[in-house]
Amino acid sequence: MELPAACLFDLDGLLLDTEPLHAQAWREAAGQFSLALTEADLLHLRGRRRVDCVAQVRAWITGRTGLPAPTDQALLAVQQPIARRLMPGARPVEGAQALVARCQTLGVPMALVTSSTSEAVAYKCAPHPWLNAIALRVMGDDPELAMGKPSPDPFLLAARRLKVLPEACWAFEDSPAGAQAACLAGCQVLVLVAPGLECDDYPAGVLCCRSLQEVVLEEGRGPFLS
Repeated sequence: MELPAACLFDLDGLLLDTEPLHAQAWREAAGQFSLALTEADLLHLRGRRRVDCVAQVRAWITGRTGLPAPTDQALLAVQQPIARRLMPGARPVEGAQALVARCQTLGVPMALVTSSTSEAVAYKCAPHPWLNAIALRVMGDDPELAMGKPSPDPFLLAARRLKVLPEACWAFEDSPAGAQAACLAGCQVLVLVAPGLECDDYPAGVLCCRSLQEVVLEEGRGPFLS
């Protein structure tokens, strides 16, 4: 097996351990509008664009509390300051830095394919200069992006910008929504199984691991698990 034409990396929960912080921000924000988010709710939000999360939480507020839904701006005015306060504390996911460095050493092109907005990516990545190695970034507010994950659009756009075929790419994801998007794009998908989930919770055909340290990239061989 040859090396992949490119490695397409999710950010939240895959390279940076931000998902518990996102969950806390959404839980606290929803609570301000009398909505208690469950673990299942938070898993549903995982990997999706901010605009899609806002629409979903607003729908839950109306459907479950009987109260009028806040505007997008009102909800974000509560949620965003919480998220910005928490995110600088996010640590790299175990094995992430080494995997990115290995791609650099082997000359494998990389792209960041994230549902986070460009503003959010900037403040999440600022404490982590090693992420500057991934120069090409498709973010949730990209003007060329029609739909976010679980649509395949983000991965198709990344592959197009890298001038490679999506089916020749390896996509690394941790959320079911992201894995579905990568599968629909035709990528070979490696999933870092999220806490509380099992491999069966992801689309059929993905390759699952519990740590990025299990991923091996070698000259003349594609990525596989040790």
